[in-house]
Amino acid sequence: MGPMAAVEGAVLREFPVRQLVTTRWADNDMYGHVNNAVYYAYFDAAINSWISEHLAVPFEQMEAVGVVAESGCRFLRPVSFPGPITIGFRIERLGRSSVTYALGVFEGGDPSADAPASALAHWVHVYVDRATGLACAIPEPLKAAMASIAKVSE
Repeated sequence: MGPMAAVEGAVLREFPVRQLVTTRWADNDMYGHVNNAVYYAYFDAAINSWISEHLAVPFEQMEAVGVVAESGCRFLRPVSFPGPITIGFRIERLGRSSVTYALGVFEGGDPSADAPASALAHWVHVYVDRATGLACAIPEPLKAAMASIAKVSE
């Protein structure tokens, strides 16, 4: 069973964090739908904007930083410009120094809709000490904020 198996058949209401994204003309590829690589930019922006809301200091001043150790996406149905999409996510696993996000891409801008996912993804951040590059604990109160949207904590 792969890392995205837990979110098979997921609907938007299962993701406590929801961010509206407006697709851009430049996001489309030659087939007329959002290019697969653009989804990763959406995920990165959604996660990091949420993190920035829960930091005690600006990103540049953090001693511990989250680096992407793993990511993956299953594309289920295309989305295209023009049109809003919603990126939903939750914490799937919260460890001492790492966090795994489950993410979904949903067509439309209605955050209460039960629309099926257009894509499902996972994203793993490992927190490292900025000076040494060695794994370290996720900073508090960021970890507390993560726990509030976690499906499973350890």
